Amino acid sequence: MKRLVLGAAALTALCVFATDELQPIKAKLGLWEVTATRQTQGMPAAQTPQIPADKLAQLPPAQRAQIEAMMKQRSAASGGTRTRQTCVTPEKLNGVAFGEDRKSCQRTVVRSTSSVVEIHEECTQSDGSKGIADLHYEVMGGDTMKGNVKMKMTINGHEMNTTLDMSGKWIGADCGSVK
Repeated sequence: MKRLVLGAAALTALCVFATDELQPIKAKLGLWEVTATRQTQGMPAAQTPQIPADKLAQLPPAQRAQIEAMMKQRSAASGGTRTRQTCVTPEKLNGVAFGEDRKSCQRTVVRSTSSVVEIHEECTQSDGSKGIADLHYEVMGGDTMKGNVKMKMTINGHEMNTTLDMSGKWIGADCGSVK
């Protein structure tokens, strides 16, 4: 789930979905740095129990490290800030590189200009899971962007709400080894 949310944010932050209703975004091509802050509410509790600090201290070092890593991962799953670099290509701006089969989704373009994209999307998967997302992205001057994604997901009858706030800046025309 975490990978899905972060992957969607990184790719959609500077990409235009392939549809006739959207105008191409005027953003510089090349290396971008995007910072995303995610908050998730309603995430199901991890299957591992919480262990009090005094009990954790009594565990063998290897076991303690493993449990602490699991607890840290659980804590990070509900929110946090992450900065990544991405290479914006013409294909990404035209939506070709979105990389997902979106046939299970209904997409409505709320607003589309050369600098702003707003989209409402509702998806239902074959397993019955559902998702609703409202996306807003804005590119300023071609070299900075900001945006947010608000998602509501229902998986196995459990509802989660995720908000992702992003900002990005163009680093340079050469992406180097960054994809």
